[in-house]
Amino acid sequence: MDRLFEFVVNHYILVSVFVALLLALLALETRRGGAKISAQGAVSLINRDEAVVVDIRDRKEFNEGRITGSMNIPLSALKSRSSELSKHKEKQLIVVDKMGQHSAMAVKQLNTDGFANVVRLSGGIADWRASNLPLVKK
Repeated sequence: MDRLFEFVVNHYILVSVFVALLLALLALETRRGGAKISAQGAVSLINRDEAVVVDIRDRKEFNEGRITGSMNIPLSALKSRSSELSKHKEKQLIVVDKMGQHSAMAVKQLNTDGFANVVRLSGGIADWRASNLPLVKK
């Protein structure tokens, strides 16, 4: 630990540039993926019928457990099947994946296709399960 402190003191410019680049990367990644919503926020919107859940996992994972009322459109087919969501343009679209890693790409694709009100579930289905929220299995 003493050597780390010594390195920081001796190379403060290098450390400052590293920290600035790290913060810039974090800001870029956060902004690029679109807005996030918590599991509790999603429940609130779903219960008031103000949101539609779009699950971008593959069919096998979707059948293992899904949010009630969610639509399954795998990420690989999202571009060709986004027209299925056109009847929900006035509602909030909540994009869900396994752990929140791929939903940013889906949000970007949906924004390109003309959907303005799209958010992603923070942490994906893993966070939903961790919050002890129900999943439907079929």
